[in-house]
Amino acid sequence: MKTMSARDAKNHFGEFLDAMQREPVLITKNNRPVGMMVSMAEVENSLLADLFMQQDPSYTDWVNSKVSKTMQSLDAGEMRTAPLDEVRARIYARLAEQNKA
Repeated sequence: MKTMSARDAKNHFGEFLDAMQREPVLITKNNRPVGMMVSMAEVENSLLADLFMQQDPSYTDWVNSKVSKTMQSLDAGEMRTAPLDEVRARIYARLAEQNKA
């Protein structure tokens, strides 16, 4: 995966767009990850695509419930953390598994 600073992505936007067509590009600011850009081709048929699709009202209720429970856990100090590399590996594994189907 390619990594670019936010400044480089801004100053070399064409190169940034070309790079993200080939592979995901991790964007950093002050040497910390702040976002990721992936091509639409990579997003198709993935969990990410579902985020952009119009959902029925029950989905909104489900999301609101999950957010509420998460906020309660954070307020109670029950937050779990994991290293970025571990989280990234889990996301890629989940996407790869879903894309097999």
